[in-house]
Amino acid sequence: MSLISRISGTGHFVPPHTVTNFDLEKEMDTTDEWIRKRTGIKERHYVKPGTGSSDLGYQASLKAIQDAGINKNEIDFIIAATLSPDHYFPGIGVLVQSKLGLEHIGALDIRNQCSGFIYALSAADQFIKSGMYKKILIVAAEVQSTNLDYSIEGRHLAVLFGDGGAAVILEPASKQENRGILSTHLFSDGRHVQKLWMDSPSPKDKPTFSYQIIDDKRCYPKMEGKHVFVNAVEKMPQAVWAALECNNMTIDDVDHLIPHQANDRISLMVAKKLGIPVPKVIRNIDRFGNTTAASIPIALDESVRNGRIQKNDIVVLTAFGSGYTWASALMRW
Repeated sequence: MSLISRISGTGHFVPPHTVTNFDLEKEMDTTDEWIRKRTGIKERHYVKPGTGSSDLGYQASLKAIQDAGINKNEIDFIIAATLSPDHYFPGIGVLVQSKLGLEHIGALDIRNQCSGFIYALSAADQFIKSGMYKKILIVAAEVQSTNLDYSIEGRHLAVLFGDGGAAVILEPASKQENRGILSTHLFSDGRHVQKLWMDSPSPKDKPTFSYQIIDDKRCYPKMEGKHVFVNAVEKMPQAVWAALECNNMTIDDVDHLIPHQANDRISLMVAKKLGIPVPKVIRNIDRFGNTTAASIPIALDESVRNGRIQKNDIVVLTAFGSGYTWASALMRW
């Protein structure tokens, strides 16, 4: 019998410390009005010192495991997505594995930034369909507050990001059930790497770490906002259309669109281009900011737990980010 993978459990965790736009006014030259008008963000969460993305991912994983109603030892593979690992190496997959007390199962790290969760979901989907694994933990977590440039030069990026983690359990379901992940679609265009990236640390530099790199602010993320905006509102709808075409559906069949929470203006423009009513678009950037790889699964978990997403609903996910990479996933919940 052919297999189809389904999400059987979801969970998310954000640090308890909330940082409002008014708090940021005390740290840099900005205003609540400026931030809200340009991004739709009112607040975000920051970690306390000593907390890594693996810690957030671990807490989210515990919730997803409980929601799935499984024993943690049933997990036979981990896929982790982050742009902010605890260490230069290794990635956070093995750290989450260790914190969960899981022995010897594989842990794969994916570095696709804002598109990371959908890329991880796509990889996990193929592992399930092939029969190689039966229960996969997908973790997406970010700690970005500790490496932002709060000067005038960097404020357009600093106001965007928040910290948070989310996780899902993926396992097989009968294709006769006709519920689960229907398709995933992955894209990239490496010509535009420098439009949204963090140049350093890089092994191309000798030494890799130096005071000069810090003085030159090469260790902070950089973005050409207009270029990113234009491409995001073009590529995300294209990814959604690819998913709909693959499944012989139209936008009218979609019950919920969950875009990566990069900027609320982007989410609304994507909705307009797709012709989907705004009430069908799940948006929570006002409370979390941009949590990069974690943003889609955080929104998914919230929407499942508050009853917004119901059984048999058609849900489409889409993301765009550094690389450039963009992606979509279509599922029947």
